[in-house]
Amino acid sequence: MRYQKRVSEMTKTQKRLWTGLVIMALLAPLGILLPALFHSGDAWGEWGTGTLEKLLGFVPEGLKKYADMWKAPAPDYNLGGEDASMTVQLISYIASGILGIAIITLVIYFISRFVVKNGK
Repeated sequence: MRYQKRVSEMTKTQKRLWTGLVIMALLAPLGILLPALFHSGDAWGEWGTGTLEKLLGFVPEGLKKYADMWKAPAPDYNLGGEDASMTVQLISYIASGILGIAIITLVIYFISRFVVKNGK
């Protein structure tokens, strides 16, 4: 009896977590809507070296050294390119959020399967 109650509670918790993740993915476009609405430029902390140089007057050496090390699969979370419409950008943000959630879920699933299989 206790086991069934515990499983039921876990299922409720999981549903709440999944609901929260979906809501966060749907709210992700606020990252481009709000800066566009307030004409504030890039989202805070998502600056390239050019923007940092304008803001600070210089680019830290470590950032200069590693700035081009990683190229994002979808720069700026935008699947439509630099001249994409706002609608395409919003859909791209949501798709990026859902894709990120899916990838992290799969990684956690496979790690947990590996740990359980090896009895650790």
